[in-house]
Amino acid sequence: MEKFKFKKKYGQNFITDENLINKIVNSAEINTESLVIEIGPGMGALTTKILDKCKQGIIYEIDTELKEYLEHKLNNYDNYELLFEDFLTTNVKEVLKKYKYKELLIVANLPYYITTPIIKKIIEEEILADKIVIMIQKEVADRFSAKVNTKDYSSLTVFLNYYYDIKKLFNVSKNMFYPKPEVDSSVILMSKKKEKENIEDINIFNKLVKDSFKYKRKNLRNNLKQYDLEKIDLILQKYNLSLNSRAENIPLNVFVEIANNI
Repeated sequence: MEKFKFKKKYGQNFITDENLINKIVNSAEINTESLVIEIGPGMGALTTKILDKCKQGIIYEIDTELKEYLEHKLNNYDNYELLFEDFLTTNVKEVLKKYKYKELLIVANLPYYITTPIIKKIIEEEILADKIVIMIQKEVADRFSAKVNTKDYSSLTVFLNYYYDIKKLFNVSKNMFYPKPEVDSSVILMSKKKEKENIEDINIFNKLVKDSFKYKRKNLRNNLKQYDLEKIDLILQKYNLSLNSRAENIPLNVFVEIANNI
């Protein structure tokens, strides 16, 4: 590991703690019917544990310098496809067409700098895994799993909660990585919702939520000036809210109702 040149541009921080690796894999509840996508395997610490449990693994790694190492490490396994591609630009759905599976899982230690783009790609391209277990920057995990009426509740929280129930499982010290990152991490579990809210136009909903959070300190009256405020106010009053409320006070179901009626 010392000889390997860690690349800052890829956000490479590899897990060194065996117990942590087991804890992450166990959290995903992988079984022999699972197809698992791993993004950024690094030195393959998570990968071998995943492949021990799953039906098939699809592994995306951007750093081609890891090719020889990973192929050697995974030499005893035949239930995986190793793709040296950028997950953000590749056609994942095309790859998935080759496989038959009962459940799709995503398990990964994600590079901090592309966590949000990866999650957005998963949702926008409808690579909707049944479960996602990812280790991400603690601050980002707090935003993903935030509850309404808290400072971490954001437009991203609302978007993600439309598709997934999100739970922070545990925090991870920066001392469990090599090289050591500057911040601590958290592992979160995202479980696909069995029943989603009924949104009539997802584009209107997305724009409404984005606009509502445009200026975090401003209330809805100020952030939504270009909308029919009377109509919005009538809906808010049903939930003991008002145009003086901030976006962080508005639950998902209320955003949905407003979006469906404007």
